[in-house]
Amino acid sequence: MTLLELTVWLCLAFVIFQFWRIRSISETADKYIKQYCDTHQLQLLSVARAKTSLTFKYQKPDWLSLYRFEFSGNGEDKYTGEITLVGNTVINTTLPPYRAN
Repeated sequence: MTLLELTVWLCLAFVIFQFWRIRSISETADKYIKQYCDTHQLQLLSVARAKTSLTFKYQKPDWLSLYRFEFSGNGEDKYTGEITLVGNTVINTTLPPYRAN
């Protein structure tokens, strides 16, 4: 095995690991949003990842992800909330004022 082959294999393994890491972050976000909506008696309509970027803010390089989710407080209106994650840690949850039953 040459140095070039070894480098290609290591790069491929790194890309696969990062794909797996982003999927893990998405699953964490989905689980958190579902739990948040259940706790606050909101109807969850949809979840989508809006942005993912690399950050060095929290002492190590990790993925900074922004997810947007649509929810309803009364079953008729639709609102959009956001959560921010660094790695698998939720940093911020933002919801607009909404009408509840």
